[in-house]
Amino acid sequence: MGKDGLVIVYTGNGKGKTTAALGMALRAVGYNHKICMIQFIKGTWPYGEIESVKRLQPELELVIVGKGFVGIIDDKSPHEDHEKIAKEAIQISKEKIQSGNYNIVILDEVNYAINLDLIHVDDVLNLIKSKPDNLNLVLTGNYAKNEIIDVADLVTEMKEIKHPFKSGIKAKKGIDF
Repeated sequence: MGKDGLVIVYTGNGKGKTTAALGMALRAVGYNHKICMIQFIKGTWPYGEIESVKRLQPELELVIVGKGFVGIIDDKSPHEDHEKIAKEAIQISKEKIQSGNYNIVILDEVNYAINLDLIHVDDVLNLIKSKPDNLNLVLTGNYAKNEIIDVADLVTEMKEIKHPFKSGIKAKKGIDF
């Protein structure tokens, strides 16, 4: 019999990667599955999924590790601080993955953390190798590395065709955050 758990990657420059992972979590909660979502980047801004996740507890656990968006807008933290926190997120991820408590573990924005040189691709490949056979592991974020794509079972690329921000429309509550 083959492995039951999959490695799933949502990547690309279009919107919807975290939303796709949360959609999967919403579906899984309907079957009383246990899900843990670890956020590597998002952290300091208020956004809707934090409130939504509270409604799906205890089946869905959200662990916010990131210190906020790196190198943009209001980020005043040194790169080393972001690196330290991303390494902590890897350690937390390892513990959650190996705990046996979850059907799905989502590493939100982990691909972006690799791209920003906060963590190394080998850190994530080791997490993938260490996962129990029955665990579904979901990795989100733009810039998924080929090494990760090669070991994944499912890879979906979100491609931006058009974005309202380019027309001067600001991010909207409930749509973008």
